[in-house]
Amino acid sequence: MPNKTLQSVALAAALFILRPCFATWAQDDVVLKSPDGGLTMTFRTVEAHLVYEVSYLEKLLLEPSALGLELQNSRVLGENVTIAGQTFSSGEDAYALLSGRASRVSEKFNAATLEIVETNGNRRMNVEARAYNDAVAFRYLVPAQKALSEYRLKSEKTEFRLVKDAISYALVLPNFRSGYESEYHKVPVSGLANQGGVASKYLVGLPLLTNVAGVAWMAITESDLENNAGMYLCNTTGSWMGHRFDAVLSPSLTDPEVAVAGKLPHKSAWRIIMVAPDPTHFIEANTITNLNPACRIPDTSWITYGKSAWDWWNSSLNKAGERAYTTETMKYYADFAAESGFEFITIDAGWSGNDITQCRDNVNVPEVVAYAREKGVKVIIWLHSRNVWNQAGEAFPLYEKWGVAGMKIDFIERDDQAGVAFYYRIAEKAAQHHLLVDFHGCSKPWGLQRTYPNVVGFEGVLGMEQSKAGERDNPDNHLVIPFTRMIPGLVDYTPGGFDNVRADEFVAHMDSRPMVMGTRAHHLAIYVVYESPFQMVSDWPEAYRGDPSFNFIKQVPAAVWDKTVVLNGQPGEYITVARKKGDDWYLGAMTNRTGRDYDVALDFLEKGGAYEADIYADAPDSEQQPKHIVIKKVKVKAGGKMNLRLAPAGGAAIAFRKLN
Repeated sequence: MPNKTLQSVALAAALFILRPCFATWAQDDVVLKSPDGGLTMTFRTVEAHLVYEVSYLEKLLLEPSALGLELQNSRVLGENVTIAGQTFSSGEDAYALLSGRASRVSEKFNAATLEIVETNGNRRMNVEARAYNDAVAFRYLVPAQKALSEYRLKSEKTEFRLVKDAISYALVLPNFRSGYESEYHKVPVSGLANQGGVASKYLVGLPLLTNVAGVAWMAITESDLENNAGMYLCNTTGSWMGHRFDAVLSPSLTDPEVAVAGKLPHKSAWRIIMVAPDPTHFIEANTITNLNPACRIPDTSWITYGKSAWDWWNSSLNKAGERAYTTETMKYYADFAAESGFEFITIDAGWSGNDITQCRDNVNVPEVVAYAREKGVKVIIWLHSRNVWNQAGEAFPLYEKWGVAGMKIDFIERDDQAGVAFYYRIAEKAAQHHLLVDFHGCSKPWGLQRTYPNVVGFEGVLGMEQSKAGERDNPDNHLVIPFTRMIPGLVDYTPGGFDNVRADEFVAHMDSRPMVMGTRAHHLAIYVVYESPFQMVSDWPEAYRGDPSFNFIKQVPAAVWDKTVVLNGQPGEYITVARKKGDDWYLGAMTNRTGRDYDVALDFLEKGGAYEADIYADAPDSEQQPKHIVIKKVKVKAGGKMNLRLAPAGGAAIAFRKLN
C-alpha cells in the first residue's frame, strides 16, 4: 500500500499541468485538494474495494478506509467495484445566516463526483466529495437503476482509520435512545476498543474530537440528515492496538434490520472530517451549515431571537419565594422579562396534560400570552415530543391563534430515520404557523438552522439542569463543551445560575434555589462562549434583582453574531471567545478548576477604533467567595492588550462598546 501511494502521488504530480490544481487522477487514484492545497482526499480501489484517505499538509491523517453500503439481502455496494469515471468542479458557499457564529458566510471549495460500478456491471452508485480549506466531506448517491427497485440500507460500511492512536474526546452513550446528555471522555482511541478480539460496546455520539499528535486536530460529524438516520461511531477492532472507527446508523424502531428505507434516487447525509492545527478553529468554522440546504422559509421577517426568563430551574418560585406553578406566577416572569429587556418567557412542563390543545386549571396559556404581549414579551411553551408527534396538525394552528411564539419540544431521544424525519416535519409545520422550535432531550445538531431558521435551539448537552441532581455539570465540563458539543452550534445549555459556590460547598438541590459551581464571572462568560440565539436566564428573578453583575446578562445579545474569533483555548482547560454584533464586541473567558493569568490581544477590534469596555472579572477572593466580582469600565483601542486573571473555576465577561 505505501508503495502504491507514493507511485500515485508521483504520477499525479507529473500530470499536474494537465488537470486543474485542485484535482488529479492517476491510475486508480482520484485526488481532491482543498483550495489552499493543505487538505487532500484520495479515493481508489484496493483489491476491488472502494477506499479513501485524507492527508493534511502532506502528512497522512486517515489511512485507506473503506466506503460502502450494505443493502438488505445483498452484498455490500462498494466491494467488487471499479471507479468508472469522475468529474471535478469548484464552487463557493455564499449565504446569510439568521442565527449562528457569522451573519454572512463565504467559503470556497473543490468537488469531485465518482462513478462507482460493480465489476459485474449490475449495480452502481456515486460518491460526492468536497474539500474546503478546513474540512473534507463526502456522501453516497444511489441513483435509480434496474438492478435496484428500492433503497433498503442495512448498514453503512464507512470507516475512519486514524493513521495512529490519538487522544479523543468521546461522547460515550448508553444506546440509540438517549438525549446526548453525557460527558465527553478524554481517552485514547484505542481505549474505546474492547480487548481480546471482542467487538466494542462503546457507542460514540457525534461530534467526535481527536488530536492526532504531530498531524492535526480532527473532528468527525455529519450534516444534512434529511431522509436518513443519525450516525454514531464504534471502535470495533477488538484490539488494544486498534484505532479505527466504523460508522453505525441508528436502527429503525419498527424494523431493526433496516436503518434507512426509501425510494431511489437516495442521498446519504454528509460525512464531515474537519481538520485544523488548533481545536479552537472548529468553534469558528461554518462547514456544517455550508452542507445543508438553503433556507426554505420564504418570509423570515417574523423570526426573532433573544433571552428568556424561565420558571423550571428555580421550581416556579413566585415573587414571595413560594413554589406556585400558576397563571399569576407566569405573569410575574413576564414582568421580570419586560423589566430586563428580554424577548421571551418560557412556560415549562405542567400547563397541559397529554392533550396539548387544552390548558390545565393552574396555567392559562392564552391569558399569559395576552398579558405578556402588552409588556412586549413573547411566550414559549413546553411540550412532550410524544404528544407533538400525535397532535402537531391540530395544536400548531391553535398555538398560532393563541399568539404563542414557539415551543420547547422535549424527550425526543431518537435519531433513527423516523426520528430525524420528526425534526424536519416539526420545523416545517412550525414555520407554517410562525412558531419557533427549541428541541430538547434530543441528539446533536447538524445545521438544520440554515434550512429552518425558526429552529432556535438544540439541547443535546450535559447542561446546567444537571446541577439540580448532582455534580456532573461542573467547571471541567464547561470547558469541554465549546470544543465538542458546540462544533455544530445551537447549545441550549440553560445558563444563568447565580448561587455560585465552591466545589466543597456544593449541594444538589432539586427544589428551589439550586447551586452552581464556578464563579459569577465564569457563568456570565457562558453567555458569550456558548452559541445560542435563544438563551435562558434560568434563576429566580429575585436572585438577579439589585445585583450589578446582572447588567451583563441584560446587555449581551442572544442572536446571530456577525463574526466569531476564538483567541485561545484548550479542551477541558480554558477558552477565550470574542463575538461581534453590529459595531460592538463581547468577550467571554472561562477556565476549569485551575486559575489562569494571561494577556489577550485586542486585534479583533476595528483597526483604529476606540472602545469603552465594561469588564466583569473575578475578584481577588473569588476562589473562596465565588459570588464576588469586580466591575469596571476602561477605555481600550484595537491593537492593544488586556490582562485576564481568572480564579480557579473563574472567568471574565466583557462588553466592548464602540465610541463615536
